[in-house]
Amino acid sequence: MTQFHFVKSSYSASSGECVEVATNVVGTVAVRDSKDADGPVIRVAASAWAAFAASA
Repeated sequence: MTQFHFVKSSYSASSGECVEVATNVVGTVAVRDSKDADGPVIRVAASAWAAFAASA
């Protein structure tokens, strides 16, 4: 299985309600809930993530 290295945004709330993102795998961005590190991971193409981030 791919080893993702997740990071939390410096803008995350102190209550811990945020997502973590991993960009260390070429061509893939992985996203997970920071409160459930062992829970599901959403994987998207890096280009899709870039489009999402640009529109957010």
